[in-house]
Amino acid sequence: MSAGQAAEEEADAAAAASPTLPRVLSALFYGTCSFLTVLVNKALLSAYSFPSPMFLGIGQMVATILILYVSKLNKIVHFPDFDKSIPVKLFPLPLIYVGNHLSGLSSTSKLSLPMFTVLRKFTIPLTLLLEIIILGKRYPLNIIVSVFAIILGAFIAAGSDMSFNLEGYIFVLLNDIFTAANGVYTKQKIDPKELGKYGVLFYNACFMVIPTVFISFSTGDFQQATHFQHWTNFLFVFQFILSCLFGFLLMYSTVLCSHYNSALTTTVVGAIKNISIAYIGMLIGGDYIFSMLNFVGLNVCMAGGLRYSFLTLRGNSKPAQPGDEENALPVSKN
Repeated sequence: MSAGQAAEEEADAAAAASPTLPRVLSALFYGTCSFLTVLVNKALLSAYSFPSPMFLGIGQMVATILILYVSKLNKIVHFPDFDKSIPVKLFPLPLIYVGNHLSGLSSTSKLSLPMFTVLRKFTIPLTLLLEIIILGKRYPLNIIVSVFAIILGAFIAAGSDMSFNLEGYIFVLLNDIFTAANGVYTKQKIDPKELGKYGVLFYNACFMVIPTVFISFSTGDFQQATHFQHWTNFLFVFQFILSCLFGFLLMYSTVLCSHYNSALTTTVVGAIKNISIAYIGMLIGGDYIFSMLNFVGLNVCMAGGLRYSFLTLRGNSKPAQPGDEENALPVSKN
């Protein structure tokens, strides 16, 4: 067994041994932040027709850098000073981070909230697969069945989509891939002996904000954003600043939830949150096209998510031990 695998198993054991309350609270905190972030971003990109998801992403990165830097200066949080080893320790997380950020913002503006939440379910099996491949985890059969119940519900719900948008579907599926990779690699990188959760957040944002600004300038995206007509609208500016703050809180809550739980649990919490948004979208969103098939699919998704949550809190989502061959998904050990 390599030193990296040993460290990862120690981290898993510590997370599994942690009290239930921090695990539940971190999951609730992540779900709440994610829920509010989607609603605010939806208002900016759809209701106000803000033309630049990339500019909004830049604002969220800048907010993250400023908040963490000021907090470090005031000794509220601690993370290592920059040195030449940090880019190596972080790679490939910054690239995944910016891909996840931009594809997520783009997909939010191109799909109705209910269909956005349905397609985001495909993050879950991707996270399960990457945890097996990258982290060497193995999950009991009942956890895997719960995961695929969520996917089954997504297929049922998507089968009745009457607002098909190919570009939106491509962006949200790319977002699924980036989100799964981001969750798994974040779990791998937040070792307190290395960068820790604050260091991962800070240096991720630092490494990607300048390239993102350059891309925004070169594509004309930055100019469109700065000439947007609603910058004199107080309510719009307030919601833009709120989105930047929620962007930071979402990134922090994601890392916190992954620290106390697993990347898969963080993803399932996000799925449950998204289904809740779908239910709200039916009532107040204005862009939901009702069909019985879609409604049944959403309920199947929710049942699978709640079943997973119950099994996780009961302690059945820990990586399977070698003696659990008959109940665990096989994984090769290199």
